[in-house]
Amino acid sequence: MASLQLSSHFLGTNTKKHSSISISRTCSSPVPCTRTLSRKFMSCSMSMNGCEGDFKKPLGTAETRTMAAVLSPSAATESLISAVSEIKSQPPPFSSGVVRLQVPINQQIGAIDWLQAQNETHPRCFFSRRSDAGRPDLLLDLASENVNGNGNRDSSDHDLVSVAGIGSAVFFRDLDPFSHDDWRSIRRFLSSTSPLIRAYGGMRFDPHGKISVEWEPFGAFYFAVPQVEFNEFGGSSMLAATIAWDDELSWTLENAIEALQETMLQVSSVVMRLRRGSLGVSVLSKNHVPTEGAYYPAVEKALEMIKQKSSSLNKVVLARNSRVITDTDIDPIAWLAQLQSEGHDAYQFCLQPPGAPAFIGNTPERLFQRNQLGVCSEALAATRPRGASAARDKEIENDLRTSLKDDLEFSIVRENIKEKLNSICDKVVVKPQKTVRKLARVQHLYSQLAGRLRREDDEFEILAALHPTPAVCGLPAEEARLLIKEIESFDRGMYAGPIGFFGGQESEFAVGIRSALVEKGLGALIYAGTGIVAGSNPTSEWNELDLKISQFTKSIENKTLQRIN
Repeated sequence: MASLQLSSHFLGTNTKKHSSISISRTCSSPVPCTRTLSRKFMSCSMSMNGCEGDFKKPLGTAETRTMAAVLSPSAATESLISAVSEIKSQPPPFSSGVVRLQVPINQQIGAIDWLQAQNETHPRCFFSRRSDAGRPDLLLDLASENVNGNGNRDSSDHDLVSVAGIGSAVFFRDLDPFSHDDWRSIRRFLSSTSPLIRAYGGMRFDPHGKISVEWEPFGAFYFAVPQVEFNEFGGSSMLAATIAWDDELSWTLENAIEALQETMLQVSSVVMRLRRGSLGVSVLSKNHVPTEGAYYPAVEKALEMIKQKSSSLNKVVLARNSRVITDTDIDPIAWLAQLQSEGHDAYQFCLQPPGAPAFIGNTPERLFQRNQLGVCSEALAATRPRGASAARDKEIENDLRTSLKDDLEFSIVRENIKEKLNSICDKVVVKPQKTVRKLARVQHLYSQLAGRLRREDDEFEILAALHPTPAVCGLPAEEARLLIKEIESFDRGMYAGPIGFFGGQESEFAVGIRSALVEKGLGALIYAGTGIVAGSNPTSEWNELDLKISQFTKSIENKTLQRIN
């Protein structure tokens, strides 16, 4: 259990507290906010904060209703509007509940293209799974000992490619760190019989740190079950709407239906495929925090700490944010689509609470995936660029494999994750021990780890054990965090925090690296970090930061934003 104690700073206690956010409403017109979150919080839709509910009291109903398949998004929208009207005329006889209405569409349409077509005043979320083709499925290996009596694990959404959502049927947000009670509040609205009812969101890297202005709307954590959701599958699609209510929170079924109908009237069924080109903006300025002049002494200070015999510090990850100002606003969804074009081996995400900037990312790193009792994670550390030719790429790979400094950095990450999984699992498998994982622009040392949980639905324990990994914080975690707090002069926010979803059957979280916060009128903050271990060189680390943000900066150098029908 030492690993759980090690990470205890990063998640909250089990004590239930009263959230400082309750029901709020705003829209595109200036409507007074009924409540503030110790600061100015505005919302673009009407909803309830599930953290205020009694997590010990089960919902009256949790169900999914599937309509007949249709051929187009417009037909799906009409079908959903009719289904919502039917629920209004024949309401479920419960004081609380969650109902998902879904309409299959017999064609594959990009979820990100659908999201781009929607009104940007709504809260938005997007989550796209990465392709794991060519890598062993350790969860499947574990499942041969587990479920269904036939050696197969449940995978009702195995071909789900990506999800986009607008509005919130219910959201969960607070300034206090994410606690076990908050997790139970989310789980209250999920069901194994309705696996696609999911809460998408994320948490801050350090929930105890001071929240800067740009991160205020996200709180210490933010999750939401979308009001309207578009699911992209391999070969088909689905449009869905979710209604959630709880009379004890003064959010009735009638309130929820009215809010959903208001959102449905604004849903656009005209979806155009975004061309994955550059963004049509020009960079006016780019400033780094810290500057190169300040970064070098910071690395040297970290190296001095690592060398001290009195210090147990083995590694610390030092980050940088780069403020990019452009001549026109950056469209975060178009930017994400551009990242997606080269990110098949990565997760893409967008998280935008009410009245907030958009936090987007193209992260290669999985924090964990849970399917029933199976949980898998991975170690990803050490970085090299890709080579201009196959021969040069192989030379760089060999250098990465044989580097003692990089092997040390990677081994610290892998062994720490293995130790943490051992604290919550009966059996842990590591496969392979070390290989090279190649992405579009960089390559890393990599290993997969998987285990069998002692108890089902222990996502909170998984989070407590695994976040933060040494790949984004350091080791020991608390000592590294204190040094980061001392050295870094900016708020990481959700950069390097867990980003993903909780579901009734399955949950999955990526690590929010290779990410940017996009603000209207303020350009973007692009985040990157590097691991400092014995043998690190400040110049090499600075160059690695530039390499990691290049996927973002390359697309804002030319003005060629285009669409195709």
